[in-house]
Amino acid sequence: MVENNYDILGITEGSTEKEIRDAFRRLALQFHSDRGGENKQFIKIKQAYEDLKIGKKYPETDFEKIKNSKVYSDETDSNIKRKNQILGQQLSKEMKTAEEWAAALNRSNLTATRLFGSKTLGEIELERKANGALSIKGNFMAGSLTYDGPVIMQGSITSPSWAQEFRTNIHLTTGDFKFVNPLENKYKIENGAKIIVDNGNIIVGNIFGRKYRVDDPDGKVGVYRILEHRTHISAPNGKIISENVTNTVSLDADTIIVLNVEDGVTISAREILFYGGKFTHDSIIELKQGGSIRFFENFSIQGLSGDAIIKLENGKKLRLFDLKTKKIKDLADEFVPNKENYRKDATLVGSGFTITYDMLDNLSKKSNKKVVGHQN
Repeated sequence: MVENNYDILGITEGSTEKEIRDAFRRLALQFHSDRGGENKQFIKIKQAYEDLKIGKKYPETDFEKIKNSKVYSDETDSNIKRKNQILGQQLSKEMKTAEEWAAALNRSNLTATRLFGSKTLGEIELERKANGALSIKGNFMAGSLTYDGPVIMQGSITSPSWAQEFRTNIHLTTGDFKFVNPLENKYKIENGAKIIVDNGNIIVGNIFGRKYRVDDPDGKVGVYRILEHRTHISAPNGKIISENVTNTVSLDADTIIVLNVEDGVTISAREILFYGGKFTHDSIIELKQGGSIRFFENFSIQGLSGDAIIKLENGKKLRLFDLKTKKIKDLADEFVPNKENYRKDATLVGSGFTITYDMLDNLSKKSNKKVVGHQN
């Protein structure tokens, strides 16, 4: 089993800040070199304490330490790429073995636990449980894994932008994909990883893509291009529940529940629920027919970014800027059919508001008629 920071300090998960601090002080007195202890063990204890203070459950793997070290980052680009290609290839082979191992257990309906990777690559523990769920403990950093059943994840997910052929792809044919307490543990998905759940839900924490600048390949001074590693999360027949979604991410589901959305994010769903106060920077909502967009936070449509786009399934597009000139109540009063049966609180619930597909479709039709009339 992968040792976490609670294990290092000898305490249980869910310990209070005081219990974590007291455990560190007790072990520090025992292992500090000034007291005749082991210096390496003290460093390990101190790092575990620092990690838990920021909510990080697992210590860095050797691979993460290498990747984040100054020596590693100061090497030439060609050397970094060569090392990363090797690491990506090795990790992908390990995950292929893990996939075959999990599938064999599934076919036989057996339970087992096994470590994959290495101290250099980073260890990850897989456990096939009696109910068919696959437990993953550790950070998933490269390679593909397909599983016929639910997955319970304790760790973050990233993808090697330096080796796209070893991109992280997790595919569930049945069952839910869930992070364990993602907000508390600071688990995240980032850097172009892809998760697809055919028939189930996805419950995760923060989701990030990656966009970065590279110099011109021909060596032209002052000329550069932008590369993008878009993170894709898809549950076409279920829900995606996440916190903050930022910087070149695509979400696709029947229902999406999200906190904040920023910078080049595309959200495609029938029902979309926003619980935060941000929807900004070239983001797109693709609303499916018969659907709705629900804002729960106490701010008006005036607080949303004007450069965001709403696309309807029939191909029509509207800018949030075009809706800013209308109060949402007026929009509902004007376009909701059967006004005599319409309750005012059906759209304006609490401090938030709802925009339906039909309202947006009718608004688009009305706008087009106005343009035609003006031209005549």
